Amino acid sequence: MAEEKEKLIPRAPVIVVLGHIDHGKTTLLDKIRETQVAEREKGGITQHIGAYEVEFQGKKITFIDTPGHEAFSAMRARGAKVADIAILVIDGADGVKNQTKEAISHIKEAGIPMIVAINKIDRPESDPNKVKRDLAKEDISVESMGGDIPSANVSGKTGKGLPELLELILLVSEMEDLKAGLTAPAEGVIIESYLDSRRGPTATLILTSGTLKKGDFIGTKSACGKIKIMEDFQGGSISEALPSMPVIILGFENVPRVGEKIQVFPNLESAEADIEVVEKKEEMTSVDEKKKVLNLILKTDVLGSIEPIGEVLENLPQEKIRLNILKAEAGNISESDIKLARSTNARILGFRVKTDPIARVSAERDKIRPLIFDLIYDLVEGVRKLMERLLAPEVIRTDLGKMKTLVIFWTEKNRQIVGGRVTEGEITKGVSIEVFRNEEKIGQGRLISLQINKKEVERAIKGQECGILYEGDVKIEEGDVLVIYKKERKKPGTLE
Repeated sequence: MAEEKEKLIPRAPVIVVLGHIDHGKTTLLDKIRETQVAEREKGGITQHIGAYEVEFQGKKITFIDTPGHEAFSAMRARGAKVADIAILVIDGADGVKNQTKEAISHIKEAGIPMIVAINKIDRPESDPNKVKRDLAKEDISVESMGGDIPSANVSGKTGKGLPELLELILLVSEMEDLKAGLTAPAEGVIIESYLDSRRGPTATLILTSGTLKKGDFIGTKSACGKIKIMEDFQGGSISEALPSMPVIILGFENVPRVGEKIQVFPNLESAEADIEVVEKKEEMTSVDEKKKVLNLILKTDVLGSIEPIGEVLENLPQEKIRLNILKAEAGNISESDIKLARSTNARILGFRVKTDPIARVSAERDKIRPLIFDLIYDLVEGVRKLMERLLAPEVIRTDLGKMKTLVIFWTEKNRQIVGGRVTEGEITKGVSIEVFRNEEKIGQGRLISLQINKKEVERAIKGQECGILYEGDVKIEEGDVLVIYKKERKKPGTLE
């Protein structure tokens, strides 16, 4: 046992940053690592996982910058414990939002320590004490309010409070006593993967134990290969990686899934034997024949974007319109995508991708317009609008009044001029008519014009006698009762 303990050495903490969509997570990290990630990201929002390593007081810290809670959930769902500490970022002026509450839930489920970072304190309207009181309602009690969860007031814009935040990270990591062995077979977690058009299957991983070396045979449950190239998070070439290091790997034979555990094997055959063969079966579900279906083809920049987008789309209300994702893969929109869309009447969704030149020609010819987005939020809203357009407009009928026919003045083809008395409600121009004879409906039509004493009027009320120009599918006779009503087509409702 003593020999085992000697192999363990302190390792850098791995930090996951969670919080509401616009509370400044990426800007905060950008200030910490002094790079320009936030400026390169569309809208300042990180769309897929990136990992970064910084050094503070001579000690290294690894940060995982996530696109939201979905990707973090994907890792947890596969049993991949990659983060040691979670930073919950909250806008000091905006306060606790629904996504903040979701992040708290995810952190609790992951069972890792939390540090609260109240961001944007440089803004005059920022109120850290109100944020702390709101957190207390979510069973999160910070140390300054008598609780046990550390917090720091920070500004991603000015850098204020960041040294205190980093000190808290190091303090919590010391309390967690984070250690790892270097001699054991290397293990890690895939936090990003995609197919590079020039370099092939590419994956970013964080090592949890052992030492990973160039030339090692590696595998996950979905992919395997031999490491040809290893790079640090800045793209620099390295020959080995140690625990907690974010490292980029090239050499997989196909793209591994995000959240999968990676390990080293003695040879490629052993790695291949560990792969789980997942048979894709058609999902046989009971579908309401009356429910409309929106077929989708999803193309993303990286494989890691597919799962979080898919999960968010699944959460859209589907009681009225069912979503059916026919195809989801990383890469630009191709001609085969256009052909599939044409044959299945599907809409193509692109996430931070382009349309290949040949595919563009086919799309223009077939009048297929791929929808391309740079933000997950915009993509989801785009799908919501597509679903709402499929909803049939609601037709509202309003009964206005009744008229008893007293005389027939003129008849020609499908038109008549008849006179009568309004017995209920009122009659107005441009409305619909149902014709009843002996209390039985025999036909219908519409009211073209309305007169009282041979003068055009807008309406006739109960007790008045009037003449109408009627157009319909039956001939009106004396004694018939005309039910006057109007129909309005309302815009399709929302999905909820």
